Amino acid sequence: MSDRLILYAAAFLRALATGLMGVLLGIYLDKIAFTPAEIGLVIGSGLTGAALSTLIVTFLGDRLGRRWSLLVIGVASAAGGVALIVTSSITAVCVVAFIGMVNGMGRDRGASLVLEQAILPGTVTPERRTRVFAWYNVLQDMGHALGGVLAAMPVMLRETAGAGVLASFHATVAVYAGLFLLSALLYSGLSSAVETHEPTATAKLAPHSRRVLWKISSLFALDSLAGGFLGTALLAYFFYQRFAVDEATIAILFFFARVANAASHLGAAWLAARFGLVNTMVFTHIPSSILLMTVPFAPSFEVAALLFLLREGLVEMDVPTRQSYIMAMVRPEERTFASGITHLVRMGGWATAPFFAGFLMQGLALATPLLIGAGMKIVYDIALYKAFRHLKPPEEQLPVR
Repeated sequence: MSDRLILYAAAFLRALATGLMGVLLGIYLDKIAFTPAEIGLVIGSGLTGAALSTLIVTFLGDRLGRRWSLLVIGVASAAGGVALIVTSSITAVCVVAFIGMVNGMGRDRGASLVLEQAILPGTVTPERRTRVFAWYNVLQDMGHALGGVLAAMPVMLRETAGAGVLASFHATVAVYAGLFLLSALLYSGLSSAVETHEPTATAKLAPHSRRVLWKISSLFALDSLAGGFLGTALLAYFFYQRFAVDEATIAILFFFARVANAASHLGAAWLAARFGLVNTMVFTHIPSSILLMTVPFAPSFEVAALLFLLREGLVEMDVPTRQSYIMAMVRPEERTFASGITHLVRMGGWATAPFFAGFLMQGLALATPLLIGAGMKIVYDIALYKAFRHLKPPEEQLPVR
C-alpha cells in the first residue's frame, strides 16, 4: 500500500472515532450528571491536550520522526478512550480527556493532521495538490458521517441487547478506542519517504513564508475561537436539549451533515480551480455562518435540521482550499512547521472557547454560543479576504510573457 493510501485509510479510521465522540460526548456526560458548565470544561480539557500534542509535533515532529510521532499519538488516543470508560468524577474525566486528546469538535483537526498534511504534498505534483487535499477531506468527512451513525450504538444496544444506559455508552466508547488503535497500526506501514531529510525550518523560515504565516495565523486565531463555540459535542447537546431528541436522531442528523461536508470538498476543488483558493474560502463561508444564526430560531427540529444541513453543505469548503493555500505559500521543507503553527493556533482557539461556551449555555441561553461563534466567523471571513485577496499561490499567478 502506498504512503498516500495509508494516510487516507488512517485518517478515515480516525475520523470515524472523532465523529462518534463528537456526537456522544456531551450526551454521555449529561447521562452521568455533568452540568453544561462541566461539559464545557471536559471538552476544553480534551482540546487543550490536542493543542499540546500539536505544539510538540510542530517543533519536534520532523526531528522525532513523522511515522513514530503518528504511532504515539494514535496509541495515546486509544488509551484515553479506554480510560474514559472507568472515570466519572469531573477532575478525573478532565485529566483523561487531556491526556487522551479527546476531541469534542467532531472534526479531526489534531496533531496527526499536521504531519499528514506535511507529507501529502510530496506525493503529488503541484497541479494535483488541491484535489489530493479534497479527497483527503472527503474521506475524513465520510468517516465523520459514519462515526455519527455509530453514535446511535447506545440506543441500539439498549433496544436489542437490553444493555443498561451506562453500559451501552461504555461499549460505544470502547469502539472509539479500537478505531484509534487500528489507525496506529496502519502508520507502522509507512515508508521512509514520509520523513524529511531537511533540517527543521523553525528558525529559518523565508521572509515571505514568515509574513504569510504571521498574517494568516492571526486570522485563524479568530476563526478557531469562533469554531470552539460550535463544536459537534456542543451542537449535539444543543439539539438534544432544545428539541428533546434522542442520540439516535442526532446521530442521523450528523451523518447527513458530514455527507454534506464531504460533497462540499469536491465542490471546493472545482470552485478553486475556476475562482481561486481565497475566493472559494471566503464566499462559501459567510453564507454558512448566516444559516447557522437562523437555527436557534427554528420553530421545530425538522426546520432547524434543514437549516443546519444547508449550513454544513457550505461550511467546510474552506478546509481543503485553506490547507492547499498554506502548503503552496511556503517551501517544502517548511511544510511541517507551517501546518503545525496554523493548526496550533486553531487548536488553541478551539480549546479555549468551550470553557466559556458551557457557562454561557448554563447562565444565559442555550443558543448563545451558536450566535457568538457565527458572528465571529463572519468578521474573520471579511478580514481574510481583505488581507489575502491579492496574494495568490503559484498555480493562480499569470505566467510572465
